[in-house]
Amino acid sequence: MTTPADRAAHGRAARKDATRSSHGLWIPAADRLDPLTVLTRQLATRVPELLPARYERMAASPYACLRGAAAVMAADLATQPRSGLTVQLCGDAHLLNFGAFASSDRALLFDVDDFDETHPGPFEWDVKRLAASIAVAARDNGQSDIEARGAVHAAAEAYRTSMHRLAGLGELDVWYEHIDTADILPLVRSGRQKHLDGDDAALARPRTALRALEELTCLPDGQRRIAPDPPLLEPVGRLDMAMLRRIFIGYRSTLPEERRTLLDRYRFVDAARKVVGVAGVGLRCHIVLLAGRDTDDQLLLQIKEAERSVLEPHLQPSAYAHQGHRIVAGQRLLQTGGDLFLGWVTGPEGRHFYWRQLRDTKAPTTVEDLSPSLLYDQAWLCGRALARIHARSGDRIAIAHYLGHSDLFDRAMADFSLRYADRNAADHAALASAVVAGRIPAGRPAPAGRR
Repeated sequence: MTTPADRAAHGRAARKDATRSSHGLWIPAADRLDPLTVLTRQLATRVPELLPARYERMAASPYACLRGAAAVMAADLATQPRSGLTVQLCGDAHLLNFGAFASSDRALLFDVDDFDETHPGPFEWDVKRLAASIAVAARDNGQSDIEARGAVHAAAEAYRTSMHRLAGLGELDVWYEHIDTADILPLVRSGRQKHLDGDDAALARPRTALRALEELTCLPDGQRRIAPDPPLLEPVGRLDMAMLRRIFIGYRSTLPEERRTLLDRYRFVDAARKVVGVAGVGLRCHIVLLAGRDTDDQLLLQIKEAERSVLEPHLQPSAYAHQGHRIVAGQRLLQTGGDLFLGWVTGPEGRHFYWRQLRDTKAPTTVEDLSPSLLYDQAWLCGRALARIHARSGDRIAIAHYLGHSDLFDRAMADFSLRYADRNAADHAALASAVVAGRIPAGRPAPAGRR
């Protein structure tokens, strides 16, 4: 069995493959594909009438462009030196894919909450995705590059110091590691004050009903139904409703036995097609309303199409033939207090889907919510959360000793973030120009909304 000393030596030796400072020296590859070409290839299997909305959302701001361009960034990262220290990557660890939410046991946790692109790969790819998103968010808010560097440095420092702390813990201690409620409250109070009322105790107490239930449903004739909001949320026809009921049965079989028993206490009430996020626009996605004991006992599930991770073309093939299974397995491995209703299913035309709860996230959901101080706090928490998920799935001792105790890696991430923010700004300008010129179709602007 490899000893901690051997693992530490392996981490230090990895600096020969990619020095810590090399991570800050990002230069676009000479044969870099045009980002619009990358996006066009990615969208070939998506719902055609939804694609204009995706381009419109990406053109809205540099941060929105970054959100939708995970495939572009994956291709860019693939040309850079690699540490060779593999973890189960989140795959899309940008700033707004982290949040505070109620876990399955109704504790308030801060964690990653998007695993559509999860795949094994070098740990630094997630850190670089987070770093770039922080810098782009800062610039979008009119903050200086000094403030952007400070927030990115905080995220990288939190990642590095957390990894060192986790390297000294036992396996069960790492598995049960989580970010305490006390660490989340300042972020929730500051970032969501305009949306939330009440004292700290109220903020810390997870609600038993999702806010999404109130936002997305109505009570015609005393019976709760999904409220149409075209084009973001549209009723499904009779055939689609029958299809969803059919694959709901198949999804049930992928749940552990005790959770099948829980799910069986609910009945299928309603369903609707939903347009989600930025990167996910064009994927087939529905929400399903279930009823339990009575009309006051409701559950909203989301069924979303699962495609191959944007990371896979640049790394080893996935161990999972079913892409929904890949996402569910990744989320179960990485997320604290995982979703009770995670499952997967094969739908019409052999398409892969996964099911999950529609969560009530309590954290900034747009970059406009992030003042310089709040961005700094959010960045620090994201760095901690990212270290935790990597420590669960990778060699935390090797990564800690690769990073070392100096801030060399932190400064490299700050350098990288601003360089990549420059590249993203140019990509956004090219995309926006193509939309204005009519070279790519774009629909009317619509809010990105909940996943």
